[in-house]
Amino acid sequence: MDLKVRYEIEFPINSSPQLLYQYISTPSGLSEWFADNVNSRGEFFTFIWNDSQEKARLASKKSGEKVKFKWVDDNNKDTEYFFELNILVDELTKDVSLMVVDFARKDEIEEATQLWENQISDLKHVIGSV
Repeated sequence: MDLKVRYEIEFPINSSPQLLYQYISTPSGLSEWFADNVNSRGEFFTFIWNDSQEKARLASKKSGEKVKFKWVDDNNKDTEYFFELNILVDELTKDVSLMVVDFARKDEIEEATQLWENQISDLKHVIGSV
């Protein structure tokens, strides 16, 4: 299996941290922009896109600030990969941005970044931050 590398992207978002947190931490919020549908059972979230689905465990969260989902295998065991969404607020300007931490193979980082850009664009439309 090809090794994946960690990468980070920051997106400015015109939103309150509290509203943004609802869209990154709840199944209903995530299904509005991240996946076609999101179901949760306990700490496990199932992300559904067209005919495929992936399962992740909500590994950690800090209310109003960040969520971290660890991808799991078919036996619900954590894999080494995760994605994290951090809400950053500039202390001086109070500008809000969303920091995405994810993993991709080196030759797919550009494609993965573009996918995140499209998804964050959808998120901005949903919350009226365009």
